[in-house]
Amino acid sequence: MTVDVREMDYADLDGVVALEEVTFSEAWSRRTFADELARARTRGWYVAEEDGALLGYGGVMVIDDEAHIMNIAVRGDRRREGVASALLDVLAGRARELGADRLTLEVRAENEAAIQFYRSVGMQLAGERRSYYGPGAHALIMGAAIDDVGTGGGVPAESSHVAEAQESRSGAELILAIETSCDETAAAVMRGGTELLSNVVASQVDFHARFGGVVPEIASRKHTEAIVGVVDEALARANVTFADLDAIAVTYGPGLIGALVVGVAYAKGLSFSTGLPLVGDNHLEGHIFAAALAEPDIAPPLVALVVSGGHTSLVHVPEWGVYHTLGQTLDDAAGEAFDKVAKVLGLGYPGGPVISKLAEEGDPTAIDFPRAMMHSGDYRFSLSGLKTAVINHIRNEREAGREMSLPDLAASFQAAVVDVQVAKTVRAAVELGVGTVCLAGGVAANPSLREGLRTALAERGIRLSVPPFAFCTDNAAMIAAAGTWRFRRGDRLGPAAEAVADLSLA
Repeated sequence: MTVDVREMDYADLDGVVALEEVTFSEAWSRRTFADELARARTRGWYVAEEDGALLGYGGVMVIDDEAHIMNIAVRGDRRREGVASALLDVLAGRARELGADRLTLEVRAENEAAIQFYRSVGMQLAGERRSYYGPGAHALIMGAAIDDVGTGGGVPAESSHVAEAQESRSGAELILAIETSCDETAAAVMRGGTELLSNVVASQVDFHARFGGVVPEIASRKHTEAIVGVVDEALARANVTFADLDAIAVTYGPGLIGALVVGVAYAKGLSFSTGLPLVGDNHLEGHIFAAALAEPDIAPPLVALVVSGGHTSLVHVPEWGVYHTLGQTLDDAAGEAFDKVAKVLGLGYPGGPVISKLAEEGDPTAIDFPRAMMHSGDYRFSLSGLKTAVINHIRNEREAGREMSLPDLAASFQAAVVDVQVAKTVRAAVELGVGTVCLAGGVAANPSLREGLRTALAERGIRLSVPPFAFCTDNAAMIAAAGTWRFRRGDRLGPAAEAVADLSLA
């Protein structure tokens, strides 16, 4: 790889600030960088690029005969390729030009990879600054004579002294994940993206059942009451403390805004108090990553059918982190339709499990319910018409005084939902030429949907991956898996970030 390093100018600031915001929890503003560029007599700011694309940046400040590295940051997907080394060489050269004969910096005490890198280029420990990055987050001071500093092809650091993104420890990162997007308060601890050490879920179903659905205000209140205990239990079951962790991951959308705010605010507080990097996860991405919890070899390209109480979407995943939504529901989500039909029948909440159980004893051909948008030619879904047809059927039968077979009704309704989802998912997989389909979300626990997809895909030589039942509904294990991947590529959630109720997956 050829890395070009040149002086930073004002035209670079948009890209530099964007990289700054995903690398550091307390990011510098555009104005701060502009002020730094104006101090050219005592500063040196440079960018590393390849074919005009920004790979990283760095800055050095010189006071009298001593130079201090202020920033070195490298794009998440281009780390450990020599970019940091190239920047450090140029920064040391600039310091020499400005008359410095010694180079210093601070590095997080826990950032073993960066410490090793700086040692490899000749820098030595020179002291410690307690709680420099926040309570309990200490900085080590490192320094050396500039003439003794040289990268010489050493292992490039992930980031420099103020970077709060810690290097993964040989694929053994410990991530604490928090999930509060709807009505389950969940926390999990995972090592290396696959080894689940704990997975704790506090369900609120009993509190919402009397209302036939989730009440947002109740959900938010219950999250507030449960989150401290759930996180503490997840750490205890994993037999780890905050000092053992590498990062915290949290769902910041989509979902109920009040519920999301509880999780995000708590995670941000933990990040600030412990100095741990904070990673923001998309709830839907977490559901897709759940497939890899049981089958770690699952890899894109693939098509994902995400079906839950709030979502029904078909997504093309050409590579991790790249999502193209092919189509989604125009009205009710699959889980929502199950809940509403169950409510009309007086079967309680949530409706999916009870209808699925009834359907096992029923005839799926007993009632010819509509297959909405089956032949629409696109990948969109609509379930409000089916829901209305079922409710009208129930009303007509009751008014006519006829006794209904609940198993037949449940089986016929379920078949109408499943048939459309299977048909569109299979067509998408075939048209896109993928070899794998992932079924994700709470409705992925439905046996009829699982079997229908498995049979139809097997006939075409396409693999179906479905998470274990425990990972279909909302949980933090899936957030830990997605969060580990995002942590490795350098994604960070800054202190000013907020929960996003309608966060897009694309």
